[in-house]
Amino acid sequence: MNTLLQITKNYLGAGDIELGRKLLENYLRQRNNENRLPAVICFYNSGVYLLAEEGETLNILKEIERKGVKLLACKTCLDYYGLADKMQAGIAGSMIDIITLQDDADKIIAI
Repeated sequence: MNTLLQITKNYLGAGDIELGRKLLENYLRQRNNENRLPAVICFYNSGVYLLAEEGETLNILKEIERKGVKLLACKTCLDYYGLADKMQAGIAGSMIDIITLQDDADKIIAI
């Protein structure tokens, strides 16, 4: 199945942001460990920080990418946050790229 995972912020859920960061790291680690990986992960808004900030979450994403998952960051978001030159994993994509990935996906998971 062609699954698209959309990550719209650099934490998971609502409430305490530090807890949300731990939850997102754990979510990605569990997906990676269980090999329940999507075909593509798109990063929007503050989610693009995950591809630029050093830490365990970035390490997990690099491992996921090595396993063949395409990581695509919103170029507008990267430019907005000044992260275009700081990406350490994935590639930048346009809104047309993202729309195409959404249209082609069999399943979309948004977190």
